Amino acid sequence: MYTANTLVEHSTRKSINARETLRKLLKTDLGFHGQGSSEMSHDIHAFPAKFPPQLPRIFISNLTQPREKVLDPMMGSGTCVLEAIAEGRSGIGFDIDPLAVMLTKVKVSSINPVNTLSSGLEIVERAEYALNNGTAASLEIDLAKKFDSKTRTFVDYWFSRQTQIELIALLREIEKIKTRNIREFLLLAFSAIIITKSGGVSLAWDLAHTRPHKLNQGIPKSYRPTLKEFKKRLQKNISSLCEVGSDLGKAFVNFGNAETLPLKSNSMDLLFTSPPYASNAIDYMRAHKFSLVWFGNHIDSLSELRSKYIGGEKVTNYQFLELPPETKKIVSKISKLDKKKSLALHRYYSEMQKVLTEAFRVLKPGKTAIFVVGTSTMRGVDSETQNCLGEIGSIVGFDLAGIGVRKLDRDKRMMPARSGNKRNSLIEERMHEEYIVAFVKPEWGK
Repeated sequence: MYTANTLVEHSTRKSINARETLRKLLKTDLGFHGQGSSEMSHDIHAFPAKFPPQLPRIFISNLTQPREKVLDPMMGSGTCVLEAIAEGRSGIGFDIDPLAVMLTKVKVSSINPVNTLSSGLEIVERAEYALNNGTAASLEIDLAKKFDSKTRTFVDYWFSRQTQIELIALLREIEKIKTRNIREFLLLAFSAIIITKSGGVSLAWDLAHTRPHKLNQGIPKSYRPTLKEFKKRLQKNISSLCEVGSDLGKAFVNFGNAETLPLKSNSMDLLFTSPPYASNAIDYMRAHKFSLVWFGNHIDSLSELRSKYIGGEKVTNYQFLELPPETKKIVSKISKLDKKKSLALHRYYSEMQKVLTEAFRVLKPGKTAIFVVGTSTMRGVDSETQNCLGEIGSIVGFDLAGIGVRKLDRDKRMMPARSGNKRNSLIEERMHEEYIVAFVKPEWGK
């Protein structure tokens, strides 16, 4: 039977072991260059700044046991949640981005591939019939009702009229599917033919890197038949989902704000996440709205949601938190050069202080929180995000176990593309590496 002293010794030993494990992991090569990242369902939809699945996997396998709970409170494309359940853990994920929630739910869902493929092919047939057999007038009517005036302007600019008619024909049939997980799978395939690494059915280029542009001069973007692209994506996604297998841990995925999680205190065994960059350096909504408008979201509502994302630039009426000394120095240094950018950074670190406080609350004592972060360069000043988060985490109660460096593979991380051949731009400078900030919650932390 443990006495009070032996309990303390036992707890201290566990914490030391966690820190030793973290330090060894942080010294390994975390770039995973040359390793594939498209296994299982990781490749069913493009998403900017995804980390490779090997990154969460190595921490999940070394820091948790089967059936323990792994949390990603800013799950994005759901890579961590999927890796958690693939390792036999419970994967729990939250996000406020509607596309992120849909994508992750589909990634971890269980569907019958034969039935889903059959439903998808039937939808394509019905959409083709509507397009080619004298019912195009009803499609025009449905399209006219689909968008408000501002959203209509956006759609008309970025989608040809022919593509709009084809998309509404396809969407109309998908929405008739009564089985929820099949319908969501097909909706995600619909989104995936719009938001792509290259091509896609819209008139935009570079959507997957969140820097869309439309070429009005020179060679126009070639037309891609919507139904043909959907059929190809459908078959590819079903093949990817079949690789996930059935012997998995449990998954719970929902809308949620990382600053106020609907979770019990001291309930999670590992937190692994990648927060957004400061000041909207990677603007997820800029690309996601291309699909989300087709799912009934108005441009104005999406802009309002974007302003709530961590790392946003809106600072009017924002309640800033007092920052710790070294973090405050960074913000003050930028303030002398650009007041607006310094306020955006102050907002970011205030938000991350709330996130870290909430992470500390929900994590079990003795357990680990991992934050994969990148820095931003503002008026030539490095935001030193990794060091600032390390300092903020320490003041909310965490022990900082260490900070590792990960060299980025720009092609696989899907960072915003450079403009032309310019290789020394700020976007290039600030995104050539990222940092793994590792915390341990003290064994007796409350």
